[in-house]
Amino acid sequence: MTEHKHLKRRVRERMAKTGESYTTAHRHVTAQPAHPAHPAHHHEAALLRSVLGGGHSEAMLLGLGGGIGFMYFVFEYAGHAPMLTIVAQAHPEPIIPLALGRAGVPHEIRRTGSAKVAERTLRAALDAGRRPICTVARHVLPWRPSLPFPDPVDVAVLGIDGEVVHVQDDQPGELPFSEFMAAWSALKKSKHQLIEITGTASRPPEVAEAIRDTAAKLTGPVLGNSFDVNFGLSGMRKLAAQLADTTGRQGWTRRFPDRDAVLDRLRDCLETEYTTPGATRPLYADFLAETGQDQAAAVYQQAGALWTRVAAAAAGRASFAELAELVEQAVRLEEQGVQALRRV
Repeated sequence: MTEHKHLKRRVRERMAKTGESYTTAHRHVTAQPAHPAHPAHHHEAALLRSVLGGGHSEAMLLGLGGGIGFMYFVFEYAGHAPMLTIVAQAHPEPIIPLALGRAGVPHEIRRTGSAKVAERTLRAALDAGRRPICTVARHVLPWRPSLPFPDPVDVAVLGIDGEVVHVQDDQPGELPFSEFMAAWSALKKSKHQLIEITGTASRPPEVAEAIRDTAAKLTGPVLGNSFDVNFGLSGMRKLAAQLADTTGRQGWTRRFPDRDAVLDRLRDCLETEYTTPGATRPLYADFLAETGQDQAAAVYQQAGALWTRVAAAAAGRASFAELAELVEQAVRLEEQGVQALRRV
């Protein structure tokens, strides 16, 4: 009854805002996110699987690369509204090098401050018939949305044709060589980073180690400093608390005056941004099922469905209090999931 009352209130609020009929407003409020029930491609895992030419599944590479996580931050930059960021996949350790190491795939990681040396290394890898993976600033790529900070993203370089670089991002793309070099040079910590796969795996993947590491990072510490409160189960609880806080400076009621914008951002962070639908949990459940961890897989399928409910509620303009209740339910499932992972 309470849920029905809240639904009717949200429908009427949308009617007042948009002028829509009750039927139209009801359809929008109750609509599920426009994503398939099964996870879409995961950027790093799908990219790595493509470069490897198959072999391990996308779910396996995700799991070996750290699997799931939860980082909750609100970043503030001059001239910009507060920016919510939730990273639902493993973070901050890069997924691709970790997945390659645990899969036993021989590879080399190179970094250099010299653009000329970097170009020679890149061309040599291409001449050897390989598809090197380069870490670039995603905001420089013309097909990526702009950001107020140089966020890294991995792309595979497929070839260089004169002054045009062909790359594989989520989709194939191309850009002038000068623009590619600008994107490749823009990141201080991983300037001109290139990963070159030099052989094939000769041993079974380190599945148990990967699962234990995921469980450890969900419970912390992750960074070993005061920011750890924003990671894992602690970060989820912080999100729930700040959603429910109606008076404090860190509460969403005061912190996000543009309510629609932050709700859209919440939906994106749980379904598409640094994740796959369901906060990456369903894809991780596939990894667990593939490795025989059926009990943990079942829990994370449920958790993924609940995170998608959170995203759908945000899209339907639920109140912050309603979202807090859903996040608290998700946290309880996540706690069960960690317990199941620890039994591996």
